[in-house]
Amino acid sequence: MKNSQEVLDISQIVNDFTNAFKKLDNLPPSISIFGSARVDSNDYYYQKTLELSQKLSKKGFGIITGGGSGIMEAGNKGSKISVGLNILLPHEQKTNNYVKTQLKFKYFCSRKSIFMKYSVAIIIMPGGFGTLDELSEILVLVQTNKIEKIPIIFFGSEFYKPLIDFFDIMIKNKYIDKKDKNIFIVTDEVDEAVDYITKMI
Repeated sequence: MKNSQEVLDISQIVNDFTNAFKKLDNLPPSISIFGSARVDSNDYYYQKTLELSQKLSKKGFGIITGGGSGIMEAGNKGSKISVGLNILLPHEQKTNNYVKTQLKFKYFCSRKSIFMKYSVAIIIMPGGFGTLDELSEILVLVQTNKIEKIPIIFFGSEFYKPLIDFFDIMIKNKYIDKKDKNIFIVTDEVDEAVDYITKMI
């Protein structure tokens, strides 16, 4: 029974990849935006995400999110080319109304791989454990040269200050190098984020 379950899991992962490749084959250069699902449309970071998405969309970029509510909704709402990579959860995450191309994943591992494959830049808005997970994943991939360096933006200096301070503690203890802080930038300005992406790509 254990072996048959493992075969089923592998088959599902293959299906996740196959479906994604078919649907996203003609996707233009796109930017992934991560952030909390728990904010409403009046939230400051929702509004900033919407503005970011609109300005990046005008420059021809697609926007990829997790397809849910909150920050993800704002990212999809502002984009003409809007992708949602939804994840099947015990309490199913509802796809927001602004996703134009939707994919559903059973496994986080295949979903993360598709985020990375189709993203030319990453924007990390404030969020919870899921956002932190995505953030850590992309930092490790760039740090270890598993993918080429791409623009990574932490949006919200006040929110991310404790995390940056913790990075400094890591540096002090020689757990990471000082140069690892060059992997990303921190900003509160939409135009700075857009300019950083367009100059690096």
